[in-house]
Amino acid sequence: MSAAESLAVYIHWPFCRSKCPYCDFNSHVREQVDTARWTRALLADLEHHAELLPGREVGSVFFGGGTPSLMPPETVAALLDRVRACWTETPDIEVTLEGNPNSAEAARFRAFAAAGVNRLSLGVQALDPAALRRLGRAHDRSEAIAAIEHARNSFVRFSFDLIYARPGQSRAAWRQELDEALTLAGDHLSLYQLTIEAGTAFATMERRGELLMLAEEEAAALFEMTQDRLAARGLPAYEISNHSRPGAECQHNLAYWRYQDYVGVGPGAHGRLTIGDMKHATRQARMPERWLAAVEKRGTGTEEMTPIDRDSAVEEMLMMGLRLTEGVARVPLERAAGRSVDVLFGNNLAPLLEGGFLTLDRDRLAATTAGRQRLNAVLAALLC
Repeated sequence: MSAAESLAVYIHWPFCRSKCPYCDFNSHVREQVDTARWTRALLADLEHHAELLPGREVGSVFFGGGTPSLMPPETVAALLDRVRACWTETPDIEVTLEGNPNSAEAARFRAFAAAGVNRLSLGVQALDPAALRRLGRAHDRSEAIAAIEHARNSFVRFSFDLIYARPGQSRAAWRQELDEALTLAGDHLSLYQLTIEAGTAFATMERRGELLMLAEEEAAALFEMTQDRLAARGLPAYEISNHSRPGAECQHNLAYWRYQDYVGVGPGAHGRLTIGDMKHATRQARMPERWLAAVEKRGTGTEEMTPIDRDSAVEEMLMMGLRLTEGVARVPLERAAGRSVDVLFGNNLAPLLEGGFLTLDRDRLAATTAGRQRLNAVLAALLC
């Protein structure tokens, strides 16, 4: 990718009030957080990255976590001021903050908007009270609905997440919950199938036989229902789990999926940076205390910065880009590979095209709905 493309900036706030049983994100519960110290460290690491990437234009900033809505709004404002001091901004820069629907956090939405956030991503996860309890969420149904309305009134754009294919969830129950979500939604919804991630409480429960996941065919039926119902309501999928009206796509996440450059600041954050003619992968220290000590000692929490070789770049471009309905642009793919698509994939491509899992024209290689539903298998067949 060209360094002339706009840069995305990801800032990770690793702290949560509690750990959800399905979550494998780099999130940690701490009794006390020295926010002033953390603010100084995040500002310093932004400056370190600005030295690596001078003169770039930033198109999006994303505060993720953890629970970034636990950050003081003053910290968010200071970080955005530093982004503006380090780089220039596009006129339509998107600034997203992830938030929880707890009443105390929702009450601060207007302060985040005043700090410069113009898009909220709200972690609702379920509208069913029993499901919220089973997912370990700290909010209830009424708080979730109230928070959605707060978001609608506070931000230019907002979205919320739901998790489906939950244990015991029927098609009728998900249809009802999904239809209610559509009455509450703005121009964007994120709808994720529940997966069991190693190291989570749900993984332990499944291993003990205390958690029975839906059968694969039933989860697939819920996926297809989700795609159909949202498309019919004008929010088609632009990525496997993300739906929006045209023009309301999350610009920050599109930067990931289109394999553009992004800075990753904060514990466990990853980045992809074009320096000279080479794209590099960066990784920050995962544990909060280790990251903080590293920044205070040497100005950055980055533990690894590795050039990405040609084969790895192609694999990453496909893994990310085939998640998108638009697929992977053919010219950048062939440029990264140093050869044509036909040569790159050899005999692996034709069966996937004929089987209806991929499409290829002169502009793009894309996965069909069937291909995106089983993308891991498609990638394995394509790259073997």
